Amino acid sequence: MTQTDTNMASETLGFQTEVKQLLHLMIHSLYSNKEIFLRELVSNASDACDKLRFEAIDNPDLFQGDTDLRIRVEYDKNARSITISDNGIGMSRDEAVANLGTIARSGTKEFFSQLTGDKQKDAQLIGQFGVGFYSSFIVASKVSVLSRRAGADETDAILWESEGQGEFTIAPVEKADRGTSVTLYLREEEDEFVNGWKLREVLRRYSDHISLPIQMQKEEWDAEKSEQVKKNEWETVNQASALWTRPKSEITDEQYQEFYKHIGHDYDDPLAWTHNRVEGRSEYTQLLFVPKHAPMDLWDREGRRGVKLYVKRVFIMDDAEQLLPSYLRFVRGVIDSADLPLNVSREILQESRDVRVIREGSAKRVLSLLEDLAENKPEQYAEFWEQFGQVLKEGTGEDQGNQERIAKLLRFASTHDDSAAQTVSLADYVSRMKEGQDKIYYVSADSYAAASNSPHLEIFRKKGLEVLLLSDRVDEWMLSYLREFDGKSLVSIAKGGLNLDQMADEEEKKHQAEVAETFKPLVERLGKALDGKVKEVRVTGRLVDSPACVVVDENELSPHLLRMLQAAGQTAPDLKPILEINPEHALIGRLQVAPEVDFDEWALLLLDQAMLAEGASLAEPAAFVKRMNRLLLGGAV
Repeated sequence: MTQTDTNMASETLGFQTEVKQLLHLMIHSLYSNKEIFLRELVSNASDACDKLRFEAIDNPDLFQGDTDLRIRVEYDKNARSITISDNGIGMSRDEAVANLGTIARSGTKEFFSQLTGDKQKDAQLIGQFGVGFYSSFIVASKVSVLSRRAGADETDAILWESEGQGEFTIAPVEKADRGTSVTLYLREEEDEFVNGWKLREVLRRYSDHISLPIQMQKEEWDAEKSEQVKKNEWETVNQASALWTRPKSEITDEQYQEFYKHIGHDYDDPLAWTHNRVEGRSEYTQLLFVPKHAPMDLWDREGRRGVKLYVKRVFIMDDAEQLLPSYLRFVRGVIDSADLPLNVSREILQESRDVRVIREGSAKRVLSLLEDLAENKPEQYAEFWEQFGQVLKEGTGEDQGNQERIAKLLRFASTHDDSAAQTVSLADYVSRMKEGQDKIYYVSADSYAAASNSPHLEIFRKKGLEVLLLSDRVDEWMLSYLREFDGKSLVSIAKGGLNLDQMADEEEKKHQAEVAETFKPLVERLGKALDGKVKEVRVTGRLVDSPACVVVDENELSPHLLRMLQAAGQTAPDLKPILEINPEHALIGRLQVAPEVDFDEWALLLLDQAMLAEGASLAEPAAFVKRMNRLLLGGAV
């Protein structure tokens, strides 16, 4: 490295506020696992080489005669420093400022809002956020980055330096070759890392899967000095072959886990993985992982996806969203195709027959992995469902070909269990159905509490009929596609067309008919009092403890879905509800003898109560309170 006369152009810049926070978290949350800094820097060096290989497909001159990509790790006991260097793509000045001084990622604000102060939980979040370079400051009091972008002149290199205290300097320098060297000047207490044996041990444990050679200088024992002495000769310390190309029998669980951490930028082990070589019309290898925790950008439609695409072991792109359907966007991994061209673009991926085959095959493989977890490792599947269940539900509409398989993987809360945990499968429900029951019943609401306390459940609880309790935002959308399971229709108990005859014996049916006739005059009076506010008033047998409920016609949008549309700023149809009354309730008896002057007020109060029980917001809450108080006091106010 040669400092040039352009040193006058050296600049001191401040870190982005989020970077300052992150540096503090890195040092304090991850200090118990210090050695991960080496894994992160080697991983970044590997990515830089992958990017050069990709850009060189269209511009081979970037190699400048040096096609042997590699990573080197050196240490200097006297300077107490470690240097990780690569001959990859390198960085320009602007790229160094952007990549090392700021976090230009969506979800940054959400990331910091989720931090708890719990070191273990925060470490998981930091891993998901994918900012490994800053882990250098766990062990270093100063970090220097020397880099020259491939294709740039020797005089266009940069030197970036920081002590991690809030600012960094960047200056133009000369560098004879392309690539990046990161030098860490260690803190006083970190001398264990200026040791060849220690560095080799860490590299073999964390980075053995890296497909590029990771090199260190050979060492031999000097009896006179009683220490290892470095020779001017380099040796490769890792296997330097792509992990996914090795036979499964030769790969340990630990190696799979470390590879996942490399590609997933995660500090936790994966929940499960699947590794397969597919031959036939299309030849490709897939190594796919299911994380333990949802990534920060799971709900960001513009967020990066987790599958890296390789063609004949040449890295092509980082987030090839075409290789898996959107509902599996949480999956991380590698797909290596033997059939796609090296110059494949995102546009070509969208139209390629080979990509469609890979997409379908990979989706089926992930579903098989989840099926195995659900059947043989239910506790692990429960972990998966808690993190990714809502996303998997999207598959019922997105992947019609696999809808039946996805439906078997779905889990719900239900009246069979008093807890809010979503543990009931549709197969569980069907196995518990009553004799003669031919439908799967559900109720949807804004929350589990609202669903489990819905008045619509009363007759079902009385008859011992199980009902699924749905409260995820995606549920209504899912149900527009998932209409049946195992030949049984899924039916909302909040729909007016619900046939309750199967729940009643002949005597009950006769009694209901007599009651309907008896209360016909009251129903007509209520219909007039609520004209314009409801579509219809009628007597029901679905209620036990509540005086009334609102329902909609079978083919109309549910009140829950209407509220979701309105909350999202969508135009929702102005649908009038149907008011159903419980003739056995004391309040309905009170209505029958209410003075004419109070009747309309009682009718409005009854409707408002039913709407509140449904989870709706009242248009005039103050009027409701005033009306209720007046009637409670017998009309005195």
